[in-house]
Amino acid sequence: MVSTKKIGRPRGFDEDEALWAAVNVFWAKGYDGASMKDLTEAMGINSPSLYASFGDKRALYLKAIDRYVSNDACAPLVAFEGEPDIDKAVRAFMEASIDYATSHESGTRGCFLSSCVSTTAGEFDVVRSLLCRAIEETDARLAARFELEKARNMLPADFPSEERARLMFDLRQGHVFRARAGMAPEAMKRDLDHRVRMVLA
Repeated sequence: MVSTKKIGRPRGFDEDEALWAAVNVFWAKGYDGASMKDLTEAMGINSPSLYASFGDKRALYLKAIDRYVSNDACAPLVAFEGEPDIDKAVRAFMEASIDYATSHESGTRGCFLSSCVSTTAGEFDVVRSLLCRAIEETDARLAARFELEKARNMLPADFPSEERARLMFDLRQGHVFRARAGMAPEAMKRDLDHRVRMVLA
C-alpha cells in the first residue's frame, strides 16, 4: 500500500545563521525599529518560514537574545581566559571589549545586550531574567579566573574576586557606552594601564 502522507519539505536555511542575522538587525535597529521585512531580508527567508521556525517577532526576538546570551565565545571573556598572565589578561579583556564594541563585523556599535536588549527589559519580564543571567554568568567567569590565580599564589589570598569581577564588567559597559557615542578606540585605550591597576590593586 502506497502512503499518501506528504513528506514535509526540508528547511532550506541554517537556523543558527538566521538567528545571528536577526541578532544583528535587532542590534542595529532596536526591537521597535526592526521590521519584519528587515528581518526576513537579513535572514534570507520568507515570512511563512520565519513564523514556522521562530514564531512572531516577539518570539524571534527572545530566541535571538537567548542565542546571544548562550554564546560562550564572547571575545572579551575568551581573551581574558586565554591569556596566562593575569595582568595581561585583564588588559586583553578591556582591549577586546573596546574592539568588539567599535569594530563588530556587523557594523553595529556597543553591545547587543546593553544597546538593544536592556531597553526592552521593562516590556518583557523574560528579557529582564535573560539580562540578569548574562550578568551573573559573566561575573562568575571573571571571578573564577581570579580565584584560579589566588590558588596559584599569583594574587593575594584576600583578593576580592567577586568585587573585582563586577568592576571589570562595569568598566566594560562604560567602554560600550563610549563606543555607542562614537568615540575612537584609540582614545578609549589611552588609560587602560590605569584601569588594569584599578582591577588588580
